[in-house]
Amino acid sequence: MAKKDKILVIAEPDYSPISTVARATWLAQLYDCDVHLMLADAPINVPGDGIFQSPEAQQIHDWILAEQQAMADELAMEARDRGLTVKTEILKKRPLAEAILARADKLEPRFIVKATQYHSEADRAIFMHTDWRLIRAALHPLWLVKPHTMPEKPVILCAVDPTHAHDKTGKLDQVIVDAGLSLATHANGTVLLLHTFEAMEAIGEAAKFALKPVRLPLRSLRAKVRKEHRQLLDQLATDNGIPRKNTHQLPGRPHEILPAFAHGKKADVVVMGALARWGLRRRIIGSTAEKVLDHLPCDILLVPAQ
Repeated sequence: MAKKDKILVIAEPDYSPISTVARATWLAQLYDCDVHLMLADAPINVPGDGIFQSPEAQQIHDWILAEQQAMADELAMEARDRGLTVKTEILKKRPLAEAILARADKLEPRFIVKATQYHSEADRAIFMHTDWRLIRAALHPLWLVKPHTMPEKPVILCAVDPTHAHDKTGKLDQVIVDAGLSLATHANGTVLLLHTFEAMEAIGEAAKFALKPVRLPLRSLRAKVRKEHRQLLDQLATDNGIPRKNTHQLPGRPHEILPAFAHGKKADVVVMGALARWGLRRRIIGSTAEKVLDHLPCDILLVPAQ
């Protein structure tokens, strides 16, 4: 029997663990995967922990571990009742992001599934929050769960850039679209493409090549940029069998347009891409994913470039 792929789900007691495991269960059923459930509870620190640990402290330690295991088993119950194979693990190592990434390296899961919640200004400023670390470093598709019910026919919004402004190879858009189409096929969903563009940025690039100061014909340049971008978007849609009515192009900054558009289209998941910048060993999704994470009304699926 062929070995099944796995869904790695991170259940955090303080952040919608039931919804998170339910989403992982849904994905495991769609893709015929096993589930590896990691309970990321608070680390155990008991009095006397260490070489001189007292019998009482050991009893406390054992009791906490038993309670954590009971919690993990309870969370796994629904998936097991649905016939899925679920392995549970109590995550003891910290920092949390590094422990998740290390486990993912060994399991090579189809998806890493984790709840996401509002991030404070301090979290955004220092980029130390677990979600930021996973966005920047995960080498496997990262599914961030928002508290909403997944419908029978989900709307899957793929955020693409057919101009390849950051991806000179042009591969990332196809990876994004492939992920969206795969999910739509398995879940009987609908794929939408969204491309946002900043006309003035493109016009500024054109102005660099002028031999002498000239008054730029802004109106015609905007129309030219819009047309060129639309042609590239339409070609991407055509190559993947996506109807033109499901492709959308809007002027503006991605992090400003994407949340409102996702809300208006009642998107259930937004698929975005992550590019590796190996010299710095970090991600340059732009900072788009980081900027929209708190504002999207739905789940986010981040797929790394292959």
